[in-house]
Amino acid sequence: MEYWFSEQTARLRSLPETKRYLYHNIDWSGRCVGLLGARGTGKTTLMLQYLFESFPGSDKALYVSVDHPRFQVLSLYEFGREFSQYGGEILFLDEVHKYDRWASHIKTLYDSCPDLRIIFSGSSLLQLQIQDTDLSRRTVFYHLHGLSLREFLFFRQKTHFPAIDFNDLVENHISYSQQICREIKPLEHFRNYLRYGYYPYFTEGIDVYSMKLNEVVQQVLETDLPFVGHVDIRQISKLKKLIYLLAINVPSQVNIQKLSASTEISRPKVYEYLEYLKKARLLHLIRGGETGYKILSKPDKIFLENPNLAYALADTVNIGTIRETFFVSQVANAFNRYPSLAKSSITTAKRGDFKVLDRFSFEIGGRTKGASQIRGIDRAFIASDDLETGFTHKIPLWLFGFLY
Repeated sequence: MEYWFSEQTARLRSLPETKRYLYHNIDWSGRCVGLLGARGTGKTTLMLQYLFESFPGSDKALYVSVDHPRFQVLSLYEFGREFSQYGGEILFLDEVHKYDRWASHIKTLYDSCPDLRIIFSGSSLLQLQIQDTDLSRRTVFYHLHGLSLREFLFFRQKTHFPAIDFNDLVENHISYSQQICREIKPLEHFRNYLRYGYYPYFTEGIDVYSMKLNEVVQQVLETDLPFVGHVDIRQISKLKKLIYLLAINVPSQVNIQKLSASTEISRPKVYEYLEYLKKARLLHLIRGGETGYKILSKPDKIFLENPNLAYALADTVNIGTIRETFFVSQVANAFNRYPSLAKSSITTAKRGDFKVLDRFSFEIGGRTKGASQIRGIDRAFIASDDLETGFTHKIPLWLFGFLY
């Protein structure tokens, strides 16, 4: 155990003070807590911050990353059981998706060591495995998304604004935008956010941000998908091509047949891999609300998970696609905290670009975007770029970055 405590001490020396939005929403007192999310969103930091604040200098709490080379020859269950026998009270397990049969080990540890609390983190792809075990009955899961525009401002400038409820934003967008504009110039920060504001490691240097983001994508494709999703390693080069083609395509022009032909992936496998990439938080798949949700059905629109990915993966970007990607990312992330709303929160629409909660219609565009596509529709709005303050049915696009 001495080795692992020394490793923990080294990690605790350089913790940032700023905390992600999810930190204060987690019930850390639970016996088993799971933190899921995309690579690079700050799950490790979240756990270490709680450990540092709640167990300073204590030997009752221990953090280990189970993808550590030393851990490959250890039994996760036996390790946790020994820690508990020597008085350990809370065990933090990072990167559990790198450990074979991780769910079985945690379940057995939970059942045999009732005095031990377990907090673990892993790829959002773990949803593929959780459904095949009964660990879900023992664990409370939390999903960590990338930074919202609101959080980006807090990380970069220590400017704190409270999150805005979606319905409240739609109803009172003029008041909210005016309040925020008194303190900052939102359009300036919005432009920066679109390029490098979604992942917390922008604080380590903007010049290397795109390089690090590309490394994250590589790790998801080359490590997480084969290990967690059991994707054949021989398919990875085809998946890389698939991601690139999606990055350069306009969402409404995506053609599954062409994607299949261009990547040499069968159509059924294209649908399957799109779902995997969605669970890995690399894509958003948007369908029409009236068609329901079926895994092997064609999405009406396919977006990269956030605008930063587009700037990192493509040489040139379509500004219209970037605007829609931002809107989808912020709205979907805001509602993904509520499982009952997650699948139906945002859909395509027969008129306009999107429907939200099956009640609000939105057209996304620039400052001069007209209302012809949504004219005559009840509760219809334009989310306008290059606009500081909205009026009536026009809402500044950047304001949707304050939903969570």
